[in-house]
Amino acid sequence: MPIVRRDAVRLVCYRGWSMRKVARRIGVEPSTISRWVKLDPTGGWRVIPTKSSRPHHHPDALSRNIVNRILEIRAERNQCAEIIHYRLSQEGIMISISSVKRVLRRLGISRYSQWKKWHQYPPRPMPEKPGFLVEIDSVHEGISSERLSAYALIDVHSRWAYAEPALRVNSRATTEFLRQARKQSPFPFLTIQTDHGSEFSKWFTKVVEHQGISHRHSRVRTPTDNGHVERFIRTLQDECLHRISRNFKVWKKEIPEFINYYNTERPHMALEMKTPQRVLRSY
Repeated sequence: MPIVRRDAVRLVCYRGWSMRKVARRIGVEPSTISRWVKLDPTGGWRVIPTKSSRPHHHPDALSRNIVNRILEIRAERNQCAEIIHYRLSQEGIMISISSVKRVLRRLGISRYSQWKKWHQYPPRPMPEKPGFLVEIDSVHEGISSERLSAYALIDVHSRWAYAEPALRVNSRATTEFLRQARKQSPFPFLTIQTDHGSEFSKWFTKVVEHQGISHRHSRVRTPTDNGHVERFIRTLQDECLHRISRNFKVWKKEIPEFINYYNTERPHMALEMKTPQRVLRSY
């Protein structure tokens, strides 16, 4: 369009065409041609760029006073957005933490941790065979001191699943869970996919890649990328965890029994009512 505008102005200024004739040729209103001519004082010797459609003002935009207060708190000790957000809430200024981060980013003073991992998103492998794409996630039940955690894993192709309770959720516990899952699995893992949780940190990535397994992350704020394991966790909760007491010893006993039932007896609609074990027999 910038070139089209330039050529239209040139037809008017140098060829002597009427604005109505140029408008019919291009397919716009004559008033549009008139505006283009006014925008190009050179008479058709430069392109007329397309203006951004971004609005100049938003009705929910932060007031100048709030923006100034964010900058004042930031200038005091160069503190992070989370602390700035907390201090604003103590002063009665109720805004979201994403708004604080957006202000800092727009003004070019956002500060990121040197340990932050910037993820690449390579093409998602097609789960044509078992192990080509394995999704992993963690689940938490309860709050504070009563909270129990567990790891869950599922192969996207065969729906073969594995789960274990965990006393703590961190990179080392995730590595141990993966090691146990590989021992139990009847097929090798080629690619694992996780979210951006701290238990799937750079250290975990280095460990699994050293073992010859690719590690990819789901996209930020896109839980559907890990939809298979999310649905398996829901099944694990509904059919197992919510039916037993919240006790680590009980979980240690009941979860393996449920996993055995899930893989060998429970019919799966996605597998045409077959079991994961039956699907794996064909490989």
